[in-house]
Amino acid sequence: MSESELADPIEAADDRMDEDDRLKPEFVRAVIDAVQAGDVAEAHALVEPLHPADIADLFELTPENCRRDLAAAIADLVDADVFAEMNDYVRESLIDALDARQVADIASELDTDDAVAIIEDMEPEDQREVLRAMEPDDRAAIEEALSYPEESAGRLMQRDLIAVPEHWTVGDALDYLRRDDGLTTDFWEIYVVDPAHRPVGTCMLSWVLRAPRSVAIADVMQREQTLIPVDMDQEEVALRFQKYALISAAVIDGVGRLVGMITVDDVVHIIQQEAGEDTLLLSGAGEGDINEPIRLTVKTRLTWLVVNLATAMVAASVVGLFQGAIARYAVLAVLMPIVSGMGGNAGTQTLAVVVRAIATNQLTDTNTARMIMRELRIAAVNGATLGCLVGLGSYIVYGDEQLSLVMALAMVINNLLAGLGGVLVPVTLDRFRIDPAVSSAVFVTTLTDTGGFLSFLGLATLWGLGG
Repeated sequence: MSESELADPIEAADDRMDEDDRLKPEFVRAVIDAVQAGDVAEAHALVEPLHPADIADLFELTPENCRRDLAAAIADLVDADVFAEMNDYVRESLIDALDARQVADIASELDTDDAVAIIEDMEPEDQREVLRAMEPDDRAAIEEALSYPEESAGRLMQRDLIAVPEHWTVGDALDYLRRDDGLTTDFWEIYVVDPAHRPVGTCMLSWVLRAPRSVAIADVMQREQTLIPVDMDQEEVALRFQKYALISAAVIDGVGRLVGMITVDDVVHIIQQEAGEDTLLLSGAGEGDINEPIRLTVKTRLTWLVVNLATAMVAASVVGLFQGAIARYAVLAVLMPIVSGMGGNAGTQTLAVVVRAIATNQLTDTNTARMIMRELRIAAVNGATLGCLVGLGSYIVYGDEQLSLVMALAMVINNLLAGLGGVLVPVTLDRFRIDPAVSSAVFVTTLTDTGGFLSFLGLATLWGLGG
């Protein structure tokens, strides 16, 4: 650390970070300039005071073609903690530049869940090479984790935990914690297990530290606990942590044996990831990661745009059924996008609420009917309000009472369709085990487009507008 930083650490920190604790552009530029100029000592001095999470941010803010040079310049600072904090795509690009032994050394220093996050995205041959370079115990833990489904509790859990038998006293547990140097140092609870290694309770550290040594662990432990099956989806894990305000939770295998634990710091990441994921999936934007390779982004977005093109053609075919009416009364072509567009917006609002309710377990079989009626009432009120506004507006512009009435009625009908579809589509997809966040938007948009055109043009034809 430089003399100026020792003299005034707050001022030095201010030179690096802005008021939102983000690295300042000028600091990032200074580091990149030092690396490109070959001034390794300067780059190292600038980066050394940073927290591992901030060093990870630095790599993400550095242009892709400069990241490997930066890694080489500050190699001794890019440790396992930095890799654990790194964006997946950025980390993957740096890992590709390392040999199997270097990756194995990094993975061995991490908790099992963080090590798995590094290794799981590698090519199978690279995975095997890295695993062969690891110590047997570390390799066995990683291989076991990789055998579980992606985004499951088995991939998320840590193997390093503290478990003691229920016949021990508090003194026995304290002596065990003090004399065994091989135990994990990061834990909040001690798990109490029976002879078959099944969890029977938990002891918070505060209870153990305050209880007399002679008291039995069984007398201070809490028997009521939340157990996480090893194959549970990570989103459900996050919901349990949120619902029961957990700090950590035991993970059990198919026969109820304790195999790991999940801690709240891992769950916070999952909650953030899942919250953003559903929003991006609804729009068909894929992962939405700005570090994602352009090829993958184009592939994901283009796929859904092609699907949307097909649904747009379905809506256009409905318009084609009323070409005669449109030819006779051209103003219909001007006004019909308003009905379909407003219906689409209303459907998107309902869809976002319902998908979130499904994801957070707020919407269940018990209250689905109530949810449908609620959204229909909202749609009716919104439709009537918008119908009056658009009907009044069209009358002011065109002075046609029948056209205004058709616009108003079509707006009400399409809003009701939007409300109904916004609930039924994601609920139906969820019943068939299809992620509603992925597919719902296409169906709801098609419904509101075709419903808007059909209701507006159909009513106009029945009314004989332009005839």
